[in-house]
Amino acid sequence: MRAIIVLLMVLSVVISANTPVSNEGYQIGDVVEDFSLKNVDGANVSLADYADAKGFILIFTCNTCPVAKGYEDRIIALDKKYKAQGYPVIAINPNDAGVEPRESFEQMQQRAKEKEFTFPYLLDPDHVITKRFAATHTPHTFLLQKTNQGNVLQYIGAIDDDSRGGNPETKFVEDAIASLNTGNTPNPNVTKAVGCTIKWKKSS
Repeated sequence: MRAIIVLLMVLSVVISANTPVSNEGYQIGDVVEDFSLKNVDGANVSLADYADAKGFILIFTCNTCPVAKGYEDRIIALDKKYKAQGYPVIAINPNDAGVEPRESFEQMQQRAKEKEFTFPYLLDPDHVITKRFAATHTPHTFLLQKTNQGNVLQYIGAIDDDSRGGNPETKFVEDAIASLNTGNTPNPNVTKAVGCTIKWKKSS
């Protein structure tokens, strides 16, 4: 019995060494600091580039997760619908290509071309931005609203309530934007992100 307890303690240390703390990122109501990451077209993209935006739909996603891939068409539809309303999609790949080679920048470029992404698809090579948001899964969505104070985080979680298909009953992100457009607070403003866990860079 004692050997089992020791083994569990060792496993706990190993897991925690490669899994960042997930509750220290931005919270609802926080002002999000601007960032600049490399897009698949080779140019850097930042929030400041969108002078006329009312906010942003930030989505941590990737090339390989079946759930994330299942959402791609819905993400494209979100961007096409809400970019015109001032809420463009910005996608960020948080996965480490050293852990999953299919998450390389070149593979990102290929995926964006195949799916004809209408939005930036950025690489976060050292997880810096991923850790700021405490993103844990792909996909994981963060809705920002531009205010006089800065870009305020208004919603965290899933895109909708259907991670398996494409026929959701509740569209969390769309409902949240509708609330903001009428001067209300999104409800719910936090939901559970459903998808694949992020592939973190292995500790040296």
